[in-house]
Amino acid sequence: MPRRHNELQKRETKGQNTIERTVTCRYTYTREEMSTTALRLPYPSKTKGFQLLTHHQPSQHYKYTIPSSPVTWSIPKASCYIFIPLPQMAFPLHYHLPALFSLLVFVSGVMADAEFTLSKASYYPNSDTKGTENGACEYGTFGATLNNGDVSASASLYRNGVGCGACYQVRCTDPYYCSPEGVTIVITDSGSSDGTDFILSQHAFTGMGQSADAGAALLTLGYVGIEYRRVSCSYPNKNIVFKITESSHFPYYIEFEIWYQQGSQDIIAVQLCETVTLKCQLLSRTHGAVWATVSPPTGPLYIRMLFSSGAPRVGDQKWLAPTNTIPQNWTAGAIYDSGVQMQLH
Repeated sequence: MPRRHNELQKRETKGQNTIERTVTCRYTYTREEMSTTALRLPYPSKTKGFQLLTHHQPSQHYKYTIPSSPVTWSIPKASCYIFIPLPQMAFPLHYHLPALFSLLVFVSGVMADAEFTLSKASYYPNSDTKGTENGACEYGTFGATLNNGDVSASASLYRNGVGCGACYQVRCTDPYYCSPEGVTIVITDSGSSDGTDFILSQHAFTGMGQSADAGAALLTLGYVGIEYRRVSCSYPNKNIVFKITESSHFPYYIEFEIWYQQGSQDIIAVQLCETVTLKCQLLSRTHGAVWATVSPPTGPLYIRMLFSSGAPRVGDQKWLAPTNTIPQNWTAGAIYDSGVQMQLH
């Protein structure tokens, strides 16, 4: 068994706008052990998963420094472990079960981290308590106070309005300032700045800090390195509602937004249906989160929504029909409760 020194060394280089961090795991082998032992490290790629590395197979992601004792590998996370080929185990397998169990736990943790995407985030001004009312999703004052003001603009995740209302966990990557949980934000606008994927409200930006002082320090940086992933939106005790916009004109033109959509799926299609004849009309997404049609059906109406996870598999798309209807004499500016909500799993 190789002798494991397990020394973790950190080195920081602070520039004007960036902080580079290198974590080094050191293990010491004899020359005989080096000929039969491999070092397995997490490869930072969703598609490649883990890559088996030995002292004969250096990678651009890991620095091979000395071809004899000790061997040093530089990796982006403070974690690594030794892989011993099973035929070389000197004891029965049950002696190694605790170590194998620990290995499975480690692999699970690394795969969870792999769900995150690295990027950068900045913030827009005058948003210390709420977001903007002028976002491209057209949420207005609702968008400014949605999720307690933890909202964001994003050019890449806006997706021509499909991304409106989607939730993401965003956490900055400097452990000195940043909390491990980060903040959950809702997309309400489209925009980018200096290659960032998120332009957060100030309220959300400071929310990534470990404390109020740490959050204030983040603001002075202007933009920070982050990692993010899609998560489920949660609105306890709220149903999906339909807001008829002020641009609607009964009975010739109807335009509405969909609020409080739970879960992590996208609404990719909407139908407006008559409750008597069950005849449905497919609507168009005009802009942002707004759906509209001219010459809408008459009588009491209901709105069907097609939810999709984005994965091309059977069962990944599902129609949801409300239990409540929109009255026959609907009015511009009114809000109607659908009576239904997506269930969180």
